[in-house]
Amino acid sequence: MKYAWIQSHRKEFSIASMCEFLNVSRSGFYDWQDAPKTEREKENEELIEQLGILFQEGRGTYGTRRLKRKLKEVGYTVSRRRISRLMKRAGLVCKTKRKFRVTTDSKHKQPIAPNLLERQFTVDKPKQTCVGDITSIETQEGWLYLAVVIDLYFPHLKI
Repeated sequence: MKYAWIQSHRKEFSIASMCEFLNVSRSGFYDWQDAPKTEREKENEELIEQLGILFQEGRGTYGTRRLKRKLKEVGYTVSRRRISRLMKRAGLVCKTKRKFRVTTDSKHKQPIAPNLLERQFTVDKPKQTCVGDITSIETQEGWLYLAVVIDLYFPHLKI
């Protein structure tokens, strides 16, 4: 594990300083680096490649359960934990659907504003008729509200 860390950070720090800091020998690192890959490492590389293909076919929505099923169809029997570990190593993160949240309560007893436009969206003069709407947007910092007001006068648009 230490050797793999040294390998991944070799562009940032010198190998000698990392080996000294982690209390491992440089010769041990170079022996590890030159050693042939084990069967497990070769199998993991093959599985990561297969996972990438299946993940792309699923448009990034496949999680470990579905990938396990798909791998079994292709001929691999792998645990979900191993799939999860390999997905992390390959940087594969599945997209999750957000739950739809209803923000409008139409079943109320409050008075409803009259429809003054009566679907007459063509107007002759600017600043005569404006329409607007408001919506809420969930962000990482919390809910924000977006209000839009539009003048219906478009001199170039004739409907």
